[in-house]
Amino acid sequence: MEVNFSLNEIDAAAKKLLTDAGDYKVFAFHGDMGAGKTTFIHALCEAMNITDVVTSPTFSIINQYKTREGQAVYHMDLYRIKDENEAINAGVEDCLFSGHRCLVEWPEKAPGVFPDETLHIYITSIDDKTRKLKYNL
Repeated sequence: MEVNFSLNEIDAAAKKLLTDAGDYKVFAFHGDMGAGKTTFIHALCEAMNITDVVTSPTFSIINQYKTREGQAVYHMDLYRIKDENEAINAGVEDCLFSGHRCLVEWPEKAPGVFPDETLHIYITSIDDKTRKLKYNL
């Protein structure tokens, strides 16, 4: 599935991804620096009714949010992770196999810790205002 969207259409693109993803719990976001991964995850969190303030976990590695229904959602940024052992020591694997929804930026930093049923999502910049979202279900 490929979806092009502008910042004005990001909420609709996030809702479409959630609908398409069905039972997937782990979402791995691939894309260059500045492609819009964190911005898209923020829209995804709004679509999931997250009540907490959504911020980038670049330094904390893992942020935990709650939905209005009280369900946990993990947002992870593995950019600063050196390898899979460091990811495991940081608790990434525990989150990925918790059964809760996980939104992960820079998954290529620790590819071996992800469950088989991970939805890999690729975000690319088309121009200053447009992004392409690509995923295979």
